[in-house]
Formats: sequence, C-alpha cells, structure tokens
Amino acid sequence: MKRSISLDRAQAPDKVFDVVVIGGGASGLGAAVDAAARGHSVALFEQADFAKGTSSRSTKLVHGGVRYLQQGNVSLVLEALRERGRLTQNAPHLVHSQSFVIPNYSWWEGPFYGIGMKVYDQLAGKLGLSPSRHLSKKETVDLIPTVEQKKLVGGVVYHDGQFDDSRLAVNLAQTAEELGAAMLNYCRCVGLVKENDVVSGVEIHDIENDTKFTVRGKAVINATGVFVDDLRKMDEPQSKGIISVSQGIHIVLPKSFLPGNAAIMIPKTADGRVLFAVPWHDHVIVGTTDTPLDTHSLEPRALEEERDFVLTHACKYLAKDPKPEDVLSIFAGLRPLVKAGDGSDTAALSRDHSIIVSGSGLITLTGGKWTTYRKMAEDVIEQAETLGGLDHKRCQTEEMQIHGWTRAAAPSSNLASYGSDALRIQDLIKEHPELSERIHPKLPYQQGEVVWHAREEMARSVEDVLARRTRALLLNARASIEAAPVVAKILAKELGRDAAWESEQIKSYTQLAQGYIFPTS
Repeated sequence: MKRSISLDRAQAPDKVFDVVVIGGGASGLGAAVDAAARGHSVALFEQADFAKGTSSRSTKLVHGGVRYLQQGNVSLVLEALRERGRLTQNAPHLVHSQSFVIPNYSWWEGPFYGIGMKVYDQLAGKLGLSPSRHLSKKETVDLIPTVEQKKLVGGVVYHDGQFDDSRLAVNLAQTAEELGAAMLNYCRCVGLVKENDVVSGVEIHDIENDTKFTVRGKAVINATGVFVDDLRKMDEPQSKGIISVSQGIHIVLPKSFLPGNAAIMIPKTADGRVLFAVPWHDHVIVGTTDTPLDTHSLEPRALEEERDFVLTHACKYLAKDPKPEDVLSIFAGLRPLVKAGDGSDTAALSRDHSIIVSGSGLITLTGGKWTTYRKMAEDVIEQAETLGGLDHKRCQTEEMQIHGWTRAAAPSSNLASYGSDALRIQDLIKEHPELSERIHPKLPYQQGEVVWHAREEMARSVEDVLARRTRALLLNARASIEAAPVVAKILAKELGRDAAWESEQIKSYTQLAQGYIFPTS
C-alpha cells in the first residue's frame, strides 16, 4: 500500500469517483472495501492516520453484546453474532475465539447467567464458537486463578471473539487499495463541492504535502465517527447534532494479574456497563467506563474519576490488587452514539448504526461498532448506489478474505498479526540481519517491522508505528517513549526525512505518550 499510488489515483485529471468516503475508521474503511469489491471507483480520505480515533481504542472484542441481550435488543445481537462468525472466517489471522468466565458470587447468578448465555449460543447458530457451560468453584479458579475467591460459588464460561482493531483497519485499507481504491491518510476534508445544491465532491487538504485539491464523486459518505456532526454542519450549517459522545477507558496490566488464557466478564457495574479483564498480546486489558462528554477530540484523555473507577473494580474482582504503578498504559476512546432523548444516559443507548441523508445528498453513517462494520458498509453502499445513480451490484464481502488472510502458523509470535505478510517480513529481516533487533527490550517488535510499516502499510510517523502498526503505546507507554528514537531513525531513512524531522517526531510522540501513563501520585 503506497501513498504515492493513492495520491495519483485521487488526483487523476477529470476523474469522477463513484463513491467518496470521508473517514478512515472502521465505518469508512468498511464502506471503501464494500464499494471497491462491487467494482465501483472509490476514494477515501482520513484527516489523521487510519483508525487514529475510536477504531484503535476499543476493548478488542468481536462480540454479539451481552449487554444488548440484557436490554432485549435481540435483533442487534443476532446481527452482531452473524458478523462475528463471518469475521472469524474472513480474517482468521486477527480474529480468534476467546473464553470468558462470569464469576458467580450468589447462588442465583449461575442459573440466571447460564440461561442467558445458552440463548446467546443459540442466536449465533451455525456461526457460533464454543458452547457455554456452568462451572464449579474449582473449575472457575482453574480457568481464572487470580479471581477474587471470597464468596465465590462458581461461574459460567462462554465464548466470544477477540481481535486487534488497528491491525484490522490497516488490512482493510490494504484490501481496498488492492481493489483499486485511492486510500489516503493525512488528508483532511476542508469543504464540500456542490452543483445545483447537491453534493458532488470534496475539497481536500493533503496535510503531509500542504497542498489542496478537489475530488469529484457521485456519492459522498460522511463516516467520521464522533466528528460526523462537524461535516454535517459544513453541509447544512443549521443542522442539529445527532451524536452523543460517550467515553470509555481501559487500563493495561502485566500478564501476572490474569495469567491464564480466559477472560473475566462482569455483567453489570455501578455505571451499568459490562466490565472486562481480557488477555491481549501477553498483557491484560481492563475496562470500560461510560462517561457522557460534551466535547470530542482525536486524543481523548481518561478522567480521574474514570481511572479510579476501573482500578477500584479491578481490585474488586482480582485477588491481587493492581496499584497505579502497576498500570503499563491507560487509553481512552469515544463512542459515537446516536442521540435518544436528551442523550444523558449513554450507557442505555444502543450501538445500532444509522444512515442519514441530507437535503443535498450527503450520506452520513454513524453509530454501530467494530463487530458490525461489514454490515454497516453493505447498508451504506446500497444507499450510495441509489443516491449516486450507480449500477446496483451485489455485495461481495460476506465471505471475502481480508488482506493477510491465512490459517498458517506465524514464523514468530510477534509476526502473527501480519497473517500472510509475516513471511515477507521474515524474508526482509533475513536479507538485512540487523533488522532482527528489537526496538526495545520490553517490547516484542523487531526493527524490520518498522521498515515494513513504512514501505507497505503507509506509516508516516513514529505515532503511526508505535500506536497502531504495533501496539507498543497501549502495551507499555514508557517503553514506547524509549523506543521512539529507534523508530524515528528508521522512518527518517525510509521516508527520506532529515534530522530535524526525526527530532520533532521524537518530541511530539513523547508528549503524546505521556498522556497514556497512569498518574502515580
């Protein structure tokens, strides 16, 4: 995936794209893949890096949504479980089955949650994973040995999906590009082009090159997540906001706090959300919160009360109480929830997606979640075909393999998330043995991976590499800061940058990563 190739495609003289997508998160990337797979011409523009926002800050789960089953939203759970099954088949290098244990501390919880999870299994049908079952106290402790055992009476185990969100985003961008789409990061939409009051294109600012150009499109899709209202107001200044922003945070702990392979799921916390403690990349992710916010940004920060909430609940359910100094990283993400009523109780809002068409024909896709990204894309491209006067073509993505697809074992654990690309990275390292060195002793990533990120995955900055191409920022924020000079040096060579750029990259990344360190005083 080469940025220069996509720029040439986007700036082709007299080109009118069938579909123009604004936003390079799960929704936008899915839409680009769906449209390109149908044979439509596609251009996608992301103001920062692919999955810079919410789509790299999830709980890393591909799931039906136990909470939505409790709310009685069976249709959403059904759709999500179908999509979960498809994603495990379409991207097996990134998505796998994960066992979850619901610890029971009252006699009634066993049958109550046991019945609920059997319904969950049945809704998945042929695309289900492994069946749920009751656990004795001993079986529960065997699976999650560090669970709080005081008053523990047993548990229920069920299975859901787990994945690496930003790695999937990169693979979707690669998939779309291979299908002919122009996929561009660091390109911001700064205006809409209209003919006879109908949206017919976009004005783009290429931030990297500091140039502007116009792109024509028969259908324009606003898939900018928590920023959709900003683009809608660019289209119609008087339009009312449709998004309620909810913040969820996660802390990352060493593997010793949950040494087994099973995750812990607490169905209901004080704020009405589900709490997870999930093994991920040989670490443990604990979250999440649900905090309504009035503002949105590309770099949300965990609030003090959120930090206290997650740490307190982690202590409540883990036998070994984590302390602030144990936290390796803390990250926050914003959910774009479609408003209902006054939008004050975001925990009660559904993750159903919505498609809204303005009077000028701007198509806005919002809501939803990673699990259902493919179905969201299918729905919005059906709408785009109608509005753009495009030929109606059948959706191709239900069984389409995503870039990197493989069921073969990776040559090494740090290369597993690259799927079929792992062998090419291994070959690169064999050709240049010095690239076998790690970027930091406490991180699993090799220098050869950084070269690959620059050459094949459109990484343009130290942050792109450490936050999203690898997950160093989330796994160990302090170690990632110490790795920044190594990464900056490799990128500068690959991208043809000078020493001043290298120095500025280290400085800006260090400043950003400081916000992922849990305060200890």
